[in-house]
Amino acid sequence: MLTLTHSSKSLTHVPTVFPLDIPSVNYHLLWQCNMDCGFCFAPFQDVRHEMSLSKGHLPETKCLSIIDLLADAGFEKLNFAGGEPMLCSFLPNLIRRAKARGMVTSIVTNGAKLTDAWLAEMRDSLDWIGLSIDTADPGKLVRLGRAIRGKTPMSEAEYLHISREIKRQGIRLKLNTVVTSETWQEDFTDFIRAAQPERWKIFQVLPIHGQNDAHIDKFVVTPEQFKAYVQRNRRVEDDGILVVPETNELMTGSYVMIDPAGRFFDNSKGFHTYSRPILAVGVEAALKDISVDAERFLERGGKYDW
Repeated sequence: MLTLTHSSKSLTHVPTVFPLDIPSVNYHLLWQCNMDCGFCFAPFQDVRHEMSLSKGHLPETKCLSIIDLLADAGFEKLNFAGGEPMLCSFLPNLIRRAKARGMVTSIVTNGAKLTDAWLAEMRDSLDWIGLSIDTADPGKLVRLGRAIRGKTPMSEAEYLHISREIKRQGIRLKLNTVVTSETWQEDFTDFIRAAQPERWKIFQVLPIHGQNDAHIDKFVVTPEQFKAYVQRNRRVEDDGILVVPETNELMTGSYVMIDPAGRFFDNSKGFHTYSRPILAVGVEAALKDISVDAERFLERGGKYDW
């Protein structure tokens, strides 16, 4: 059994019975994706082989039950990820259930399936959208695999249209950028200023054994290269955009995450470790099977004005 590391800091609005000082959870609904990023840390290759999930995810009723259990346990914020969460046909119902249960709702998406109509439909239930945008250079996007079926990248104009429509609908916007060997020398400030997110999360590309071993070596960057990228681009803070860098060290073991089979998992040892199924043993018991560092969660800015 793995251990839980508790923070000495007290977070507001968390029940005293709450098992962690981490009030947010990332629910990776499914492993399917319409892009083919070579550095992806969550393709869930192992889950595909071990679990019988015909559609790549649990049935809607079970997903809704997990959301209810998370709300009962005191989680404040629920972020739907993947794979690509927009490929889940009942995602809107999950978002609405989480919102109805009092949680802040969020999705992380590559944006390819977002439409103006979908955003208008979800404006009252969805609080945040995190757009994954690593570069606006089409050649680099193809080499990264950040392209539809690994071949067709989205254009800068498409990314900016989506960003503006998200904000027009009153949904809060953050951008997620993974820094790789393809992009670490870029100045991305013009694009970020045009998109105007509230938060810009900059991630050092993260190797995870058993997930992205096949291609990760050609994408890794050194701590110095990552730092140089952050320093070069940080001047967007002059425009009121909060820059949130996450090194490999900060990302490791600082997230509460759920896999497509409905289990908590962590990456604290450089590979995925899974809990017992949440629906079988409950939230608190399943959380005891993983290792999460609440101090590191706070250090990377995981708790903010959401």
